[in-house]
Amino acid sequence: EKESWRKNVVGEYVKKIGMRRILIMLLGNVFLGMGVSIFKFAGLGNDAYNAMMMALSDVVGIPYARFFAIFSVGLFVIELIAGRHFIGLGTIINTLFLGYIATFFYNIWDFIFTKPGVLLTRIPVMVIGVIICSLGVSMYQRPDVGVSPYDSLSLIMDKKLPKISYFWCRMSNDVICALVAYFAGGLVGIGTVIAAFGLGPIVHFFNIHVTDKLLKTEKHSEN
Repeated sequence: EKESWRKNVVGEYVKKIGMRRILIMLLGNVFLGMGVSIFKFAGLGNDAYNAMMMALSDVVGIPYARFFAIFSVGLFVIELIAGRHFIGLGTIINTLFLGYIATFFYNIWDFIFTKPGVLLTRIPVMVIGVIICSLGVSMYQRPDVGVSPYDSLSLIMDKKLPKISYFWCRMSNDVICALVAYFAGGLVGIGTVIAAFGLGPIVHFFNIHVTDKLLKTEKHSEN
């Protein structure tokens, strides 16, 4: 009976959300993890949250992917208490698997390619990381299948502190993560700054020209 109940719950959830939205979200997490790995491979600094995860994982001696999952589960408790409506399948996938996806791709790049040495070769690699990360963020968030615990913090703050715009809520969280990463001995550089200020416009571009079109295709097929 329990197994049947679980299948019914899962089936109803998939039916309600739509398989296409779930697949877009899953692919978004793959692209996001790939982008994070390229950021790291460029050696110019990751986005603030992942920079902090990498720095703290080195400090405590736990592999990045495992530490990412453990720390994100801690933030998930906050999301569960203060922003339960932001939770979905995408939350679980991002929390438990994003670190492992990033590590998987990083190991591939490290095996196939020589790490870029001079700045002129690092910058193009970083730009590729920015673009792929932005595509991943768009495809993971736009289907509205759940928000990661870290991303939910800014949304919760925006709701609880109406006088402070979302931009400043997000920026304050990113600055705190970047400072923690820096003082923990992590790599904070131009990539971190570009991720903080540059991802937004590129994500918006992918929202309009890629993800929204994929989601509209779903609506047309339903009609």
